[in-house]
Amino acid sequence: MSRLTPDEDDARYVRRVILTILIVAITAALYRAGDLLILAFGSILGAIVIHAIADLYRDHLPVGPKRSLSMAIVTVLAVIGFLGWLFGVAFRQQLNTLVTQLPSLLGDLEGWASQSPVGAKVVDAVQAAYAGSRVAQDVGGIATGAGEFVLNCLLLLVGALFFAADPKVYERGFLFLIPRGKRRAVEDALFDTASTLRLWLRAQLIQMTTMGVLVGLGLWITGVPSAAALGLLTGLSEFVPYVGPIAAMLPALGLAATTHGDGAIIGTLVTFGVVRIIQTNAITPFVTSRVVAIPPAVTLFAIIAVGVIFGLFGLFFSAALLVVIFTLIRSLYLREVLGEDIPRAEHNTLLGPGAWLRRDDKDNKPT
Repeated sequence: MSRLTPDEDDARYVRRVILTILIVAITAALYRAGDLLILAFGSILGAIVIHAIADLYRDHLPVGPKRSLSMAIVTVLAVIGFLGWLFGVAFRQQLNTLVTQLPSLLGDLEGWASQSPVGAKVVDAVQAAYAGSRVAQDVGGIATGAGEFVLNCLLLLVGALFFAADPKVYERGFLFLIPRGKRRAVEDALFDTASTLRLWLRAQLIQMTTMGVLVGLGLWITGVPSAAALGLLTGLSEFVPYVGPIAAMLPALGLAATTHGDGAIIGTLVTFGVVRIIQTNAITPFVTSRVVAIPPAVTLFAIIAVGVIFGLFGLFFSAALLVVIFTLIRSLYLREVLGEDIPRAEHNTLLGPGAWLRRDDKDNKPT
């Protein structure tokens, strides 16, 4: 027997080293492909929206699954076209003014805030946190190359249509990658996640609508120019909680600074503050009562972390990604590992009964 032949301990050590290398390599590859993964995740969200609309049509109209899915796709495309018309036609002049004057507007806002020592320190802190960040690079990239941004949006839309056309193909394919004994738990977790995302998207739609309407009315009463466009922008920004409305408040403050008076700026701050109080204490608890409850501090820092790692598109989908992570922790760890009494979403199984059994269990299964 050769003295250099590895024994069982050596073989176990070699396997662990190889497994560690594979994990590091896969993690690095996923990090490098972060933009693609975020687009895929956004496409899955779009597919969930399409199927939620299709379910509404099927529940309230005498139509079958295929026709309801087609009507849902047409509805989504019509909504996207309507938003494009709003930004490209109805609010074109207002948005052009906002985009072309944004640097000077932010400069006016910076000058107004820097009049006090505290305001100057706040401005310096914001500039230091923003400079060199991944989000700042992505914003600059959008400004210099809008074609890439439009292409990413188009890929997201096409991906959502593909996922919505036959989602069970992708779901079954993913489950076949899971060991047989774990498939039932993973399938339950997938349907828990889809159900939670549907509720979360519905809650977000309500919050986005109320946020946009209330902010638009408040800015109009205050006398801020382009109040309707700013209300629409603020409503869409609510998709990214906390961070989005703060970012949308900056151009509003900049336009308020052009009125050459402190009243409009103070009114803008009061508008955003009052609307946030209404959202936090009245609207959000009502619409999110059935959705997974994530602490605000966890949400805020998780959104910032995702934005730092994955950039602008990651920041846009960070809240939904956090909902997915929380749901998977509840379903896979708390329920399946710790045995907590957490209800499962009702669903029909994707795979046949034999897909849950190990091969030796199937061989020993009584007939």
